[in-house]
This record gives sequence, structure tokens and C-alpha cells, in this order.
Amino acid sequence: MSDINDRGPENAATQPGKDEGKEQARLHAEDTEPRQQAVSGRRRRSGWRAPVSVVLIVLGCVLAPVAVLGVWAGNEVSDTGRWVATVEPLIHDPAIQNVLTDKITNEITGQLNLTGTIDQASAQLNDKGLTRAGSLLKTFGPQVSSAADGFIHSTVQKVISSPAVARIWVQVNTVAHQALVKVLSGQGNGAISTSNGQIVLNLGPFIAVVKQDLIQRGFSLAKNIPNANPTVALFQAKDLGKAQAAYRLIKALKIVLPILVLLVLGAGIYVARGRRRALVGAGLGLAASMLVLGVGLLIFRGIYLNSVPSNVLPADAAAAAFDAMVHFIKVSLRVVLVVGLVVAIGAFVTGPSRAAVQTRSALSSGIDWIRHYGERRGVSTGPVGQWTYLHRRGLRIGAVALAALVFVFWGLPTALVVIVIVVVLLVVLGLIELIGRPPAGPRAAGQAAP
Repeated sequence: MSDINDRGPENAATQPGKDEGKEQARLHAEDTEPRQQAVSGRRRRSGWRAPVSVVLIVLGCVLAPVAVLGVWAGNEVSDTGRWVATVEPLIHDPAIQNVLTDKITNEITGQLNLTGTIDQASAQLNDKGLTRAGSLLKTFGPQVSSAADGFIHSTVQKVISSPAVARIWVQVNTVAHQALVKVLSGQGNGAISTSNGQIVLNLGPFIAVVKQDLIQRGFSLAKNIPNANPTVALFQAKDLGKAQAAYRLIKALKIVLPILVLLVLGAGIYVARGRRRALVGAGLGLAASMLVLGVGLLIFRGIYLNSVPSNVLPADAAAAAFDAMVHFIKVSLRVVLVVGLVVAIGAFVTGPSRAAVQTRSALSSGIDWIRHYGERRGVSTGPVGQWTYLHRRGLRIGAVALAALVFVFWGLPTALVVIVIVVVLLVVLGLIELIGRPPAGPRAAGQAAP
């Protein structure tokens, strides 16, 4: 009994403490539970953001190659300068020059019919009693015809590779640009037209130039060449009808598609919970989609070259024609690829990751060291530096905006142009940081005072 009585006061003292602790725990739980439920509710309500953001960004990256092709197709038709810039290099390609030389030579020799002319001259000599001369001409007729063909071929080759024909090529294609529009819209004939499922080029103007050159070289038989308009196949177009339908659709969407891509990517970044991370993903996705487009062009090139018969267009000439036509597609995809990488790198470097923070810290330390090194040697930016430091945020935004405007209004930016713009922008941003001189601290100010 005494032991129980002795422990009684202890139990009486400790019991209220336990009850008080339980009560505090219960109150804490009651206070925390609504907060946890609110957080959980917000997470459930915002759980749709991540998948929707991913879907939108992926959709924008899938549409990006289509937009590049759409802009290319529309520009090739609507911009005569772009079309001429596309086909102008072809006249300087040896494979295309050989095709034109052979085609024009065959047309001229066929029109002259040298073998028939020699036979006719031999018969006239025989009728006049000059049988020996007529027999000799008849005997050596094939050699004379072959020599004349060789002379015509070498002359045509020199003319085709001359600057004069290069200028005519540009003129013909400039005039033919409207004809190309008619071809792709399913309409009629012109310098460029369709024949037997092929896109062909009219060689009449080139034959006229060769004819005049032959006459000037003393080849009087060239006067007998009639006005002719032979054609040479440029591209196989077995599915021309489908291509025309696709072209009309893409032309209609050439402005809508780029805007749609930007809107979809922008929406994906906006709804994302981590927008900076979404921006990095969008930039990398754009770059990856351009790589896919490049691989697709490479595969399609092989398919196209295998589908063109050698009697229609030699393999090297077909390859030159294909490469010329897709040149500006490659330029555009390289530009978009570089822009995507620049955006991704910029978003990453300005982010909160450890690598980004260390990179910015190292750059800031380097700039501070350069500034202090100059100040120790009497080089100071003075009031200009203080003003730059106070307005550094606005100056950064202005520099980035100016770089964006230069890129947008550049006529035909290439990947090199994008890289140069980015390098210049980085230099300007570095100069803003270097020139910006922080105001002196209280201690430094007190030391400087008299």
C-alpha cells in the first residue's frame, strides 16, 4: 500500500503532461490535415498540365517539318527570285551541261541531216559528170558527217558553258517561272511544261544562240537549222496530279503552318508546370525534328534517283537537279535546328540548375576580374558605367529584342547568320555586364571621402 501511495503523486504529475501532449498532437493534426488536403487538391487539379504540355510540344515539333516544306513550296512558286536562285546553279553543273549539250547537238544534227545533204551533193556531182568526185564524196561521207557532228558538239559544249548562256538560262527561268505556276496548278504550256508525266524545259532559246555562234564560226550550213523547240526532262512526275494537289494545299497553308507551330509550342510551354524545362524540351524537340527532316530528304533522294530512267535523265544530272531543288529546304532546316539549340541552351543556362548557376557565376567572376583589373590601372567607365549598371535589365531586354528583329527581318537567314547573330548578342550582353559599374559600397564611399 505504501508503494502504491508513493507512486500515486508521480502518476498524478505525469498524466496531465501526457494528456496535454496528445491534445497538442491532435490540434496539430487537425490544423495540418486541411492544408495537406488543399495541396493534394491543387496537385490533382494541376495534374493535367504536364501531359497536355507534352502533347502540345510534341505536336508542334511534328508540325515543324511540315511548316518548313510548306514555306519552301510556297516560296518556290510565289517568289521568282527564289526560283531563279534555286535553278541558277544547274547551268554551271557539268552533268547538266552535258545533258543540254547532247540534247541540243542531236537536235541540230537531226535538223541538218548531214548524211542526206552529202548524198544529195554526191548525186549532183555525178549528174554533172564528176563521177570521181561524187564517188569520193560518197565514200568519205560518213567521216565528213562524223567530223561535222564532232565540230557541232564541241561548239555547243563551249556555248553551253559560256557566261552568255548562263545569262540566258537565268532569263529563260525568270520568264518560265509563271509557266511553272501553271504546271503546278494544272494549267498549260510554256517554257516549262509537262510531257508524258515529266516536267520538261524548252530548249528553243538555247538552240538559237548556238545557231548564231555556228554561223559566226563559218559553219554556213547552220543557216539551214529551222526554228525548233525541243525539250529536255528536268524531273520525273509520275504522280504529278497528287503533287499538284499537295502543292495547292501546302501553298494555302504556307503562312498558317509556321504560325500554328509557334502557337502550339507556346501553348505547351505556357501550360507546363516547369516552363523553363518545357522551353528546353521544345528547343531540343525542334532541333530533333529538323534532323528527322534531313534524314527523310536523304532517303527520298535515293528513292528519286532509283526511279528516274537513265534514258530520261542520267543519274548525275538527276542528282544535281534534286540537290538544287532541295537546297533551300536544307538551308531552312539548318536555321530552325540552330535556333532550337540556341533556345534550349539559353533556357538551360539561365535556369536554376547547379551547372547553370556555376556557369553564370564563373562568367560573372571573369567579368568582375576584368573590370577590377582595368580600374586598378586607371581605366573606369565612370558615370556611363553607373548608368549602364542601373539600366542593365532594360539593356539586356533591348539587346535580345534587337537580335530577334534582325533575325526575323533578315531576307534569307542561314545557319551561319543565326550563329553570327547569337555571337554578337553574347558579346553585347558581355559588354553590358563589363561596362556596368556597381555603385560603391558604404565602406568604400567612406574611405574615398576626404
